[in-house]
Amino acid sequence: MAASDMSVTPYWEVTFDADGDVDTGQRDRLLDGVVRRGVVDLVVFAHGWNSDRSGATGLYSRFFAPFPALAPSARLGYVGVLWPSMRFSDEPIPDYRPVPALAPARPALDKRTRHALLEVFPGRATLVEQLARLLEQRPDESASLEEFGRLVRLLVEVPPQGPQGAFTADTLAEGVPEGTPGMLCGETAGVCAEFAAALAEVAASADAAADAVAGASLAASATGPSAVMTGAAVPGPQVWDGAHELLRQATYFAMKRRAGTVGERGLGRLLGQLAERAPDVRVHLVGHSFGARLVSFALRGLPRGVRTVKSATLLQAAFSHYAFAARLPHDPRASGVLNGQQKRVDGPLVCCHSRHDSALGTIYPLASRMAGDARTVRGLSVNSLLGAKWGALGYDGIKAVKGTLSFPLSAALAGRLPASGCVNVDASAVVRRGGAPSGAHSDICHQELARIVLAAGRVV
Repeated sequence: MAASDMSVTPYWEVTFDADGDVDTGQRDRLLDGVVRRGVVDLVVFAHGWNSDRSGATGLYSRFFAPFPALAPSARLGYVGVLWPSMRFSDEPIPDYRPVPALAPARPALDKRTRHALLEVFPGRATLVEQLARLLEQRPDESASLEEFGRLVRLLVEVPPQGPQGAFTADTLAEGVPEGTPGMLCGETAGVCAEFAAALAEVAASADAAADAVAGASLAASATGPSAVMTGAAVPGPQVWDGAHELLRQATYFAMKRRAGTVGERGLGRLLGQLAERAPDVRVHLVGHSFGARLVSFALRGLPRGVRTVKSATLLQAAFSHYAFAARLPHDPRASGVLNGQQKRVDGPLVCCHSRHDSALGTIYPLASRMAGDARTVRGLSVNSLLGAKWGALGYDGIKAVKGTLSFPLSAALAGRLPASGCVNVDASAVVRRGGAPSGAHSDICHQELARIVLAAGRVV
């Protein structure tokens, strides 16, 4: 998308690499432009798992579009953060295009997904092709699944950097650093069977429209949750569906780690530079999915004394609902990875969540549970995992933070949001569209959510 096609102006893009290093030319244009254009309120948005600039800027253009009419007197500026992430191209994304009436069959990696994997894991073309070949052929031997697991480990295992390896609530496993997801350490066949069961459960629990989408992709291969839960050890087509999901989740956990690095080392530092250059500019952070994690870690990367961040709005945030907790309910000796960081916001930290988000409501807690426990979870309903250790912010909101207030979307829009602290907003009324396996995870381009961002920042 050309800058002239963006729905709002002034708009700047800022690109970071995987280590959080910024494009210095873009940084300088932003710092100079904000001062020159007399911006008072700067909205900074970080995308989730998008693989290229066009997808991210398409999201930004649609999300920002209502802002000028909603705050006609405000002197707004807009920033789109670009960072090296990805998504699997078989996911329906209502942000960018209508959800198809019929989803393609799940399986092999298409060319766009292979290309995206190579973009975020450069130099691993042979591994990607081997993984794609196994997913396409689906050989009926347990050894092939174990080989698939080995290849996934080689693709995504990267040593953790800085706080990403800490033993906290946001660590992927109890006692296992985030750089080594536990779900990659056990028997691959068992892990894949659990993911296949979760995919079947997502399809079975969807409404009639979602059933039509999910049924087309799963009916031909899945035998249903009960068959997989009690699952035989012999791999079948449904277990390869789980293998596809294992690759997706392993990739996402690598992106999750990267989002924290880019936020703390990249965006946090840039916001400090902006505060030096334009101390009166009020910054409003917005993040979707892993982008919510990115902007949250940016709070930890803020230089001491910087108070220019006036609000933060997390949209379907794909990380632990205990991330901001001082003490964990299941382990009072431990705290969340972002314990107390909401205090770096000179205003509220708002978490918008939806029960229609299948990615965070079913797949995420299962992946997190398997990451933290090498033992199988056979015999447990996937939904039984939702409320405890493994929940995500974007599914049920911020947990275990004293003073957190919660509102349905209608009440949040009708009244005045709190001026500080953590705030949960149940956005299920509008965040509800999407196909399997992610559900409504990316259904965020709504005027109501734009109004929440403006309300959180007291922008009028």
